[in-house]
Amino acid sequence: GQRNDWFASTFITTFAVISAVSFLLLLPWEWTRRDPIVDIRLLFSRQFGMSFLVMMAVGAVLFSTTQLLPQLQQTTFDYTATLSGLSMMPGGIAMLMLMPISGFAAGIVQPRYLIMLGMSVVAVALWHTTSLTPDASFSFFAYARVYMMIGLPFLFIPISTAAYVGLPPQKTDQASSLINVARNIGGSMGVSLSNTVIAQNAQFHQSVLVGHTAQSSDTYQQTLRQVTDHFVAEGSPLVEARQQAVGWIGQEIGRQASLLAYVDVFFYCAIATAVLVPFALLLRPPKSAPAKR
Repeated sequence: GQRNDWFASTFITTFAVISAVSFLLLLPWEWTRRDPIVDIRLLFSRQFGMSFLVMMAVGAVLFSTTQLLPQLQQTTFDYTATLSGLSMMPGGIAMLMLMPISGFAAGIVQPRYLIMLGMSVVAVALWHTTSLTPDASFSFFAYARVYMMIGLPFLFIPISTAAYVGLPPQKTDQASSLINVARNIGGSMGVSLSNTVIAQNAQFHQSVLVGHTAQSSDTYQQTLRQVTDHFVAEGSPLVEARQQAVGWIGQEIGRQASLLAYVDVFFYCAIATAVLVPFALLLRPPKSAPAKR
């Protein structure tokens, strides 16, 4: 009951504060060590710091969409876990096929241009997903995932390449660890923020939609009559059919509010990804080896 909720809330808050304080103490401690476990200084260099930021964004998009799309399908569109997994499969195949092409392109084109290309493709794919409707088909989800995955191969390899530019050889292990941490932290932040936005925006959209169900609304009365007639045709008495119709309308409002909240998340992700595109120009190109004579 309420006591359990209070205990859980206190427990989460306490450990969140401990984690935040520990993180703040970690920064000056690692900064002042001669041989730190985590070389914080790398994050303050333009090249590696920007690569770290972009990789966090990639992790946020990859992990959040990997969770949100099946979650949306199973909660709002009544997909089974198997069916939602199948809708994600074409995207994985597309990414697998494009990885070798991305590796080949990384040896020809500067990483910053490939990163701009990848981020632009992901931003457009996320924008396309905002056209989601209550009657979206299986193919819509499959193609939406494919569009997202097309851009990601042109981010992973170029970001890793750009991150090592200008680093001394003894720092490569630290850089590799931090890049992996960036992807995981970005993914955790993306999943948490996305679910928070969904919960809050679903309540907002539901309150707006409920405002359109006033008894004086002609649309509401017409919908109520149509749904009531449907339940009467199925054999329910008139009074019970009307109650069932009101319940159905309430469920439909919740479903549409949830759908609009997911659309909001895809919209925010598209804008955030598009904003990061020009930041890739801040990355320095790798120095080419001098030609042998």
